[in-house]
Amino acid sequence: MSTTVVHTLTRYLALCDVPAREQGDLGDLFTEDAVWEGGGGAYAEKFGRTEGRAAIVSMLSGYLPPRPHFRTNVHLLFPGTVDDDGDTAHGSWLMQQLSRYESGDAEMTVARLDVTFRLAGDRPRISVFRTERLFTTPLPEER
Repeated sequence: MSTTVVHTLTRYLALCDVPAREQGDLGDLFTEDAVWEGGGGAYAEKFGRTEGRAAIVSMLSGYLPPRPHFRTNVHLLFPGTVDDDGDTAHGSWLMQQLSRYESGDAEMTVARLDVTFRLAGDRPRISVFRTERLFTTPLPEER
């Protein structure tokens, strides 16, 4: 089961890249009652807590084209751990995000992702997504 859980998370990150590496529906990756939240001081304040599939898709869409936020954005997922109990699976990963914003500024961020998946149905769906920033640093200007 851990490979299908990782596939779901990897697909989510690919759909959040700019330009997107894949086409698809972000909402299809979440349960109807999903929760997406920022953890720790910086991300709790920046992202807060969003509840429900439609609200999560709306929030995420605010960062993705055609909205002018990222010029380029890529997520790199590092190996993590996954535990499942038959009905749910919980995983924890480190993720690196490299972003260049429409302003021209760029940064590298490392975050911890703690994600719970519901395993019922045709594939795992995200029921709780929690991200906590661990490190960030500016990147050089584009030349």
